[in-house]
Amino acid sequence: MAFTTPRIRPVSEAEPARAPGLDLVHRPRRNRKTDWARRLVRENTLTVDDLIWPIFVMNGTATRAPIPSMPGVERLTVDEAVRAADMAAKLRIPALAIFPYVDPTLRDPTGSEALNANNLVCQTLRAIKAEIPEIGLITDVALDPFTSHGHDGLLEDGRILNDETVDLLVRQALVQAEAGADVIAPSDMMDGRVGAIRAGLDAAGFEDVQIMSYAAKYASAFYGPFRDAIGTAKTLSGDKRTYQMDPGNGLEAIREAALDVEEGADMLMVKPGLPYLDIVYRLKETFGLPTFAYQVSGEYAMIEGAIRNGWVDGDRIVPESLLAFKRAGADGILTYFAPRVAERLAAQG
Repeated sequence: MAFTTPRIRPVSEAEPARAPGLDLVHRPRRNRKTDWARRLVRENTLTVDDLIWPIFVMNGTATRAPIPSMPGVERLTVDEAVRAADMAAKLRIPALAIFPYVDPTLRDPTGSEALNANNLVCQTLRAIKAEIPEIGLITDVALDPFTSHGHDGLLEDGRILNDETVDLLVRQALVQAEAGADVIAPSDMMDGRVGAIRAGLDAAGFEDVQIMSYAAKYASAFYGPFRDAIGTAKTLSGDKRTYQMDPGNGLEAIREAALDVEEGADMLMVKPGLPYLDIVYRLKETFGLPTFAYQVSGEYAMIEGAIRNGWVDGDRIVPESLLAFKRAGADGILTYFAPRVAERLAAQG
């Protein structure tokens, strides 16, 4: 059999070149091809209205004390807290959440300083409201900053007493409301505390004070830097797993939130944040109440540490981490990045 050499056609005889193509009707990349198109179809947007700034206050004057495990975050004396509130108001951050570093000499087994109408939290509330009345002030209701053992409730023979603690929490909420708190945020995870606080506030004429319930607060390892900030890291005896939630549970969060809704919570919160986005989504979908997430100290420390080491782009990773909460259904985020993000949003117009 004879073999012939195939004839190679000259370029002039070749068929016109065609790019390989797929017979596609739907091409989602069309909506991503330009900046204006991406902005036009964006499902979730981060704005300054989504931000709550947690601050730490301490005794003294004209002083800011760095917190080593939370680089860039400081404890503020009351006068410095007023300055921070003024800056927040100018940046249009809606609200601050206030947490105290209580002088160790004022801490005792029952957390009695929490009931002092002139304690550090109440001083801060009055000072800020006197100067910047338009900013919202959220206060933590729990005994851990005030107890010598670092727990959120009364401790007896290694057991946290629920009902006796709730009685003190109601009284703590009342002194905070009297000092000017706009939102009471019980973080203690005692059973029945939302209903008791609501009844106590209403009976005292504080019907308009809101309750943001820590409906799903998990017994998390992400709280370490926060405990440094409020001075309980070394005083905490044991752990908080008998009252904070097991990280393995999801349905339990719905049950906890349902009880808080029934008891009169105006808003729900999930803490920590990024590791529990599924819980944020489930609570928002189930109850439809304003739902918030707390980007806690451990989350902040990891992101900020990576930024300072040059491992990630801070200008991109911080907004992306916060946008994740919005995508999961959160109406707002408590974050230590709040002033930085607010400044960047303002610069972007």
